[in-house]
Amino acid sequence: MGEPRKPPKRGSDLYTPEQRLRRDSTIWTMVQGVLAPLQFLAFALSLVFVINFLANGTGYSAAVISILIKTLFLLTIMVTGAIWEKVVFGRYLFAPAFFWEDVVSMLVIFLHVAYVVSWLFDLQAPREQMWLAIAAYSVYIVNAAQFLLKLRAARVGSTRGDAELGSEFAVEVSR
Repeated sequence: MGEPRKPPKRGSDLYTPEQRLRRDSTIWTMVQGVLAPLQFLAFALSLVFVINFLANGTGYSAAVISILIKTLFLLTIMVTGAIWEKVVFGRYLFAPAFFWEDVVSMLVIFLHVAYVVSWLFDLQAPREQMWLAIAAYSVYIVNAAQFLLKLRAARVGSTRGDAELGSEFAVEVSR
């Protein structure tokens, strides 16, 4: 009982056995799993509207509405993601396993909010606002790729040794 806990043996795993159990048992994992593809769909549709406006000068209102919807999805997934991170890792943001994803997420949020502020206060011409949205979307693509790679790494790590991790965790819990 007095011995310090040892870190997992395989360094490529994102989760300790305890974190994996928390991840798999919290509703916030499912919430993230639902919101992420919905946000991507909102992004893809919005990108079409934004590119249409930039290319043809038409559809400004549709582009604005789509960017606002995408931003709402982003903010929702960030709040619920922070809750998920707190449940799984014990901190709301910047847990070591997702540090760089969270850093880039902050830039994504900053750019989306900058767009909304620019639109609300008419700080830029519509065309420049759309280019700001393109910048936000470009960083969002990088961030989405980060999370997809992390998800893939987590799946590879969990399929490589679930039985081994399960027995390690059982031994740890029985102490």
